[in-house]
Amino acid sequence: MSEIDHITGRQLAAARTLTGLGQVELAALAHISAPTLRRMEASDGPLTGMANNIAAVIRVLYDQGVIFLDDGATTPGGPGVRLRSADRT
Repeated sequence: MSEIDHITGRQLAAARTLTGLGQVELAALAHISAPTLRRMEASDGPLTGMANNIAAVIRVLYDQGVIFLDDGATTPGGPGVRLRSADRT
């Protein structure tokens, strides 16, 4: 998951919202504390925190169907998130 280096705190928060998970619920699924997740989501720019915690959160979101879109070089409008289509899992 080398692309996690480019995920921002805002993308993380948006991804969580798209899945319908609350902060406490996502933190529990990722086996981290809710304050740790809050700090990640508050990151200005790329996510900050311990790499294993970041990877755990991203893994849960991937499992929920989240796709993280890259920066403006490949995605018009800059970084973003979306959910996988039900027919393209």
